[in-house]
Amino acid sequence: MKDEIIAEVRAIREAHAAKFNFDLDAIYEDIKRSEAEHLARGGKFVDPPATTPGITHSDYQKIRFGEL
Repeated sequence: MKDEIIAEVRAIREAHAAKFNFDLDAIYEDIKRSEAEHLARGGKFVDPPATTPGITHSDYQKIRFGEL
């Protein structure tokens, strides 16, 4: 199965990494710079919830191993 959206995201990720010669430190610095610019323009980031309401750890295991 080929998902067009996933393929597009992967192509964008690959192109971004190529701009920095696949140097993880340089990619990280670019992402942090972009985040800082976003915050400077008044943007916000929302932290994910610490837990998912209504789903327990054992439920995740059941989903992962196909038991649900």
